[in-house]
Amino acid sequence: MKKRWKIAPSDKGIQEALCRELNVLPLTAGVLINRGLVEADKAFSFLRPELSGLHDPFLLGDMDKACGRIVSAFEREEKIAVYGDYDVDGVTAASCLYLFFHELGVEVAPYIPRRLSEGYGLNSEAIKKLHAEGVKLIITVDCGSSNNIEIAFANSLGVDVIITDHHEMGNLPPAFAVINPKRKDCAFPFKGLAGVGVAFNLMMALRVILRRQGWFETERCKNHEPNLKKYLDLVAIGTIADMVPLVDENRIFASCGLGELETTCRPGLIALKEAARVLPGRIDATTVAYRLAPRLNAAGRVGSASLAFALLTTQDAGEARSLADALNAENASRQRIEEGILHDALSMLGDGVIGKGIVLASEGWNAGVIGIVASRLVDRYCMPVVMIAIDKDNGVGRGSARGVKAFDLLSGLESCATQLVRFGGHKAAAGLTVRQENIGAFREEFMAHLNQVLPDSAIGHEIELDALTTLDSLDLRQAEEFGQLAPFGSCNPEPVLGAMDASILATEVVGAKHLRFRFKHNGNNIGGIGFGLADMHPMKGTGYSLAFSPYVDEWQGTRSLKLRIKDVRRFDGGRM
Repeated sequence: MKKRWKIAPSDKGIQEALCRELNVLPLTAGVLINRGLVEADKAFSFLRPELSGLHDPFLLGDMDKACGRIVSAFEREEKIAVYGDYDVDGVTAASCLYLFFHELGVEVAPYIPRRLSEGYGLNSEAIKKLHAEGVKLIITVDCGSSNNIEIAFANSLGVDVIITDHHEMGNLPPAFAVINPKRKDCAFPFKGLAGVGVAFNLMMALRVILRRQGWFETERCKNHEPNLKKYLDLVAIGTIADMVPLVDENRIFASCGLGELETTCRPGLIALKEAARVLPGRIDATTVAYRLAPRLNAAGRVGSASLAFALLTTQDAGEARSLADALNAENASRQRIEEGILHDALSMLGDGVIGKGIVLASEGWNAGVIGIVASRLVDRYCMPVVMIAIDKDNGVGRGSARGVKAFDLLSGLESCATQLVRFGGHKAAAGLTVRQENIGAFREEFMAHLNQVLPDSAIGHEIELDALTTLDSLDLRQAEEFGQLAPFGSCNPEPVLGAMDASILATEVVGAKHLRFRFKHNGNNIGGIGFGLADMHPMKGTGYSLAFSPYVDEWQGTRSLKLRIKDVRRFDGGRM
């Protein structure tokens, strides 16, 4: 399927002003404008993210109330449980709070549910177990906003619940405190935090309260005030893995956290980097998203996320290596399961897709892996996808849904609510439960909703170009300036440029799926790599249009300009 190219509009006046005030090249200024950064001071802060730019954590609703209850639990030596989620965001958030409380001289009981047997969020059996163990306070991370029934059950047992979460929510649950930037009455200026970002804000606020009360001068805390900066390695991993917008506070967490991750002293993260074969100096958002996060996620998808939690919290190097090896094995198992489900899905689709979305269901699929396959199908077909794994023993289907930019998944599921047992999540990713006998009706209603609200233009592959240029106008400085816009992710994609009349000297297939390019550039060669473009080989000659991202490649101490190729087509006079 041919990809549509869309060129962002330019504003020469603002572009020239940013060039002068920030001392950046015109293409860099244009990208900043495309990201909504039209004022020099905001653009400057974006280019130089610092911890001083974090918001006041007490702007989060119920923060004072939550901190007061936690301090009270400390003073009365009540047993506290940290209740997480089984994905990377939830596990890193749980690890942060667990390690932070340990530094405070407070022992807490971690609890992370099993995805396949317990499902997402609080469940009554877990609450019953924690109560039996003497827990008086449960602090959730990355979950809880929709668990009204379970929270009411905890209250009936005399267990208080503090929610820290970032998922969409309706009415406030009956918890002691609800810390969620998505609350309608929440004054926190940034709504896009990951669960680990909300947990980190709790840590910042709690440290302020404890400092005022002289907690860090007590023997219980070993006369030591925790340095929260060292927790940013975990915060960065959870934030990047959860694919929240990498702007505002998330950009600070990711940027500063990647630096901490590069030099981390955590035995678990050192072992994980070694297991993932991450080279020193090569830590970026892509490394986290495609090398580290999948290994941490694999435990929760095919086994128990407690394995990942143990890795992130262990202080023993030997145990860390053993746990990292186990996660590697889990990840390999996940990959095999994923390929099998993808093969099934493509077989079901046959020659193509009818309509504006995909809804597939099957017995025997692993409910912990179908979300990844749904994402891969979205990448392939550029339309919303729902994958449902049916439990043949009880006739219940558990589904994962993934969306496209122009579609609100939660609204789509809401339109089919009468066919579902439950659902929840984000606009771009959601989960659902449906009885097997209702899957057909759900599919019909969901597809009807898509046909009604999703325009034809929103279906299919589109490449958004930040600007048009020529290969001869590029240099190392331009690539370096683009590098200052990293880390890249949701709402801050890597800059993509278009060149309308390029010369290809040669192509070479590498790694079976990828294509290495050599282009003519200022009388010399410039290299490029196109991931997944091997089927375009061979290509040679003049008159090609390129969509690409320039970057700095470092090899044996030498820095050079290279191109990441997104698409190639024959030059057609500049038409997209």
